[in-house]
Amino acid sequence: MLFDYLVDEPLSYRMRPRHIDEVAGQQHVIGKDTALYKMIKNGFVPSMLFYGEPGIGKTSLAKAIAGTVNIDFISINATTAGKKDMEEAVEKARMKGKLILFIDEVHRFNKAQQDYLLPHVERGLVTLIGATTENPFHEVNPAIRSRCGQIKQLKPLQPKDIKELLVRALNDTERGLGHISIDISEKELDMISESTNGDARSALTILEEIVEASKDSSTNKIIVREELVKECVENKGFAHDKNGDIYYNLLSSLQKSIRGSDVDASLHYLARLLEGGDLTSICRRLVVIAYEDISIASPDVAVHTMMAVQAVERLGLPEARIPLANIVVEQCLSPKTNSAYKALDLALEDVRNGNIGEIPDHLKDTHYKNASKLGHGVGYKYPHNYQNSWVKQQYLPDKLKEKQYFFPKNNGKEDYFAKVYERLETLKKSTK
Repeated sequence: MLFDYLVDEPLSYRMRPRHIDEVAGQQHVIGKDTALYKMIKNGFVPSMLFYGEPGIGKTSLAKAIAGTVNIDFISINATTAGKKDMEEAVEKARMKGKLILFIDEVHRFNKAQQDYLLPHVERGLVTLIGATTENPFHEVNPAIRSRCGQIKQLKPLQPKDIKELLVRALNDTERGLGHISIDISEKELDMISESTNGDARSALTILEEIVEASKDSSTNKIIVREELVKECVENKGFAHDKNGDIYYNLLSSLQKSIRGSDVDASLHYLARLLEGGDLTSICRRLVVIAYEDISIASPDVAVHTMMAVQAVERLGLPEARIPLANIVVEQCLSPKTNSAYKALDLALEDVRNGNIGEIPDHLKDTHYKNASKLGHGVGYKYPHNYQNSWVKQQYLPDKLKEKQYFFPKNNGKEDYFAKVYERLETLKKSTK
């Protein structure tokens, strides 16, 4: 029968690269001009760490490296492996003389596993390749990092790389779908390639699902329809993990796009965050932006942001997207300044360095009896008793009396505050 071709392993598993020349994408890591490629081609494999999003090819690259140098390969997961697994790996390394040990989720490697294995890594008996979705500089134990000469971030594949894999799977008669006739157009392959956000495993899985859904037993033909492809690729390219780099990168990208006044980019990252459903974090970040990036250049934006946050809390999704869209566009198009909080940071720096000085006596608390006997409050001038509610007097300690923290940038309404500030500074210097 035409359709009696299925095997136990998924297509994405069967199509993993067997050596580094079959690796799609990741040219910055394993391209022919890289040091790592040349090392491996010369038969030398250093211990290393790969990190990146799920489905990005960390395991596949590790296996391709092992296949290239023809060294025994063992794969374990740090969350389920115990000391016994370490002992078996080391014993096999002794028997074979060399072993590549691939540890998935290496950031979860516990101390007992580490204490047993790392001496063998140091001696070169075991070559460690660790994989993690977390930033290894934040999450991976320093003892492991110090043994890994190469720490490489894998990047999502480009659509052209994904398409190359799909075509390879369609033509491969041994591991792929090449021994059956599949009528699928270039446009449909492009739809799959562009829908999975650089996730090769997801793309090959979608292809396999499409082929399965396109089977017609009555005609013994596999003809892929565009409508079916659209249905299969829906939402496949979205990734959102509140505990991982993707989540924090999206929040960071939203803020930086608003700070840079790019409306379209800001709405894009807002949309991705909304698909994750975490309204609390979105609202919190928008409040931060209102005070950090817009601030006194447009003070009303902070009020509008808080009103939008209240609306979001009452509405929930999907309607919450409406006030969020409004405030994100308003924040993007508002004048911006960071002069206020930067001024406070300079003051904090002085305080933390002990550069504070004695509070002037005339500013000290006078609410208790006999305070004046200590000189507290004596000589204080009450500004409201003077014209324009201002009178010249010293507020900073003697040690800092000439100190300036605030440097206005004259953006938007900050221009008004800047002029007031400059006028006050002039009065301080000229009034006797």
